[in-house]
Amino acid sequence: KRLNITPSEMADNATFHRRAYLDIIGKLPTADEASKFLLDPENDKRSKLVDALLNRPEFADYWALQWSDLLRVDRLKLGHENAHLYYKWIRKTFARNKPLDDIARKLLMAEGPLTEQPAGFFYRAANGTGDMAAMVSQVFLGVRITCAECHQHPYDRWTQQDYHAMRGFFQQVSTKISVGGLALLAEGNPIIKHPRTGGVIQPYPLGAKMPEKAPEGDRRRVLAKWMTATDNPYFSRNLANRLWANFFGRGLVMPVDDLRETNPASNPELLNALATHLVKKKYNLKAMIRTITASRSYQLSSAPNASNAGDEQNFSRALFRRLPAEVLMDAVCDVTGIKEKFDGIPRGYRAVQLWDSQVQHYFLKLFGRPARATVCECERVSGATIGQALHLMNSSNLQSKLA
Repeated sequence: KRLNITPSEMADNATFHRRAYLDIIGKLPTADEASKFLLDPENDKRSKLVDALLNRPEFADYWALQWSDLLRVDRLKLGHENAHLYYKWIRKTFARNKPLDDIARKLLMAEGPLTEQPAGFFYRAANGTGDMAAMVSQVFLGVRITCAECHQHPYDRWTQQDYHAMRGFFQQVSTKISVGGLALLAEGNPIIKHPRTGGVIQPYPLGAKMPEKAPEGDRRRVLAKWMTATDNPYFSRNLANRLWANFFGRGLVMPVDDLRETNPASNPELLNALATHLVKKKYNLKAMIRTITASRSYQLSSAPNASNAGDEQNFSRALFRRLPAEVLMDAVCDVTGIKEKFDGIPRGYRAVQLWDSQVQHYFLKLFGRPARATVCECERVSGATIGQALHLMNSSNLQSKLA
């Protein structure tokens, strides 16, 4: 209203039906599913549709795929068997609708044989303790601290001391061969020193003051308690922003993993309200999805009006966005009725179910599937290219499906 922007009209039922399928389970609805929904006379059929989609097995497939990108399920780094164990743990957490703060705690506090604690492979995907700290900060707090490893940016809040203080929480972490196989341990009392001054740095969370001594026992307990506390200034806002971006194509903060004072939200009040709601719902992912999809903002049409045709950041209309590589591949298969056979994968698997990002497939690579070498959201490319257009026109694989 302050910007004199009038929102678009509400999307019709057919548009909402397709949108909900793609955003919640990463799959196109069938013609029969669409017809059944459109003929349903009930006034609450949109909310009932969302509930039904949340209980489908494809929900766990789709959300496990997205979080496998973030948590680096990388076969090249972890090995085939270990990466598969790690993926199965991620998928199981979403199938059981585990709270998001519980997932974060399980990852942070993983210890023991990795066959029993697959969440610990998160640490195996990192390249040292500094990378562990940077991964945790970027994935769960939306804060990038990597640049502070070797220098202090004049306009960034986080200093070299902050970076090495976060690194100190993971300095105890190591892996050893045990009777039960590879095991993750947190032991000892290592000392962290400032690379320039040589002064001792005690572990402390971002934004806190440095204590006089390091925490006793497993230092990660202090970090996990601070990070998942209801009043943490980053955790709930970061997750709320990521969820919003999933359903709107862009976050309230962009990039979604760069929450800082010099990169404010387009709507700070909305981001704070979403974060508060997420905490109130005890980090229940499905409850949050119900809230977002029931909002008027989510249910707006993509058709612009005179006032919002140029609006790209205030969510006054639904923005066009390209489907993720795996979802697009599955959509082609569903429309043509011809399944895709992936190298080394049993026949019948959908692209969204591929836990191994290293499976060779030209279409998926061309349309931006990430290599999972980092936790940066930028690894998954969502833009359009000439190569993609040419492939859709000339691909022998697609032509054979159409034929």
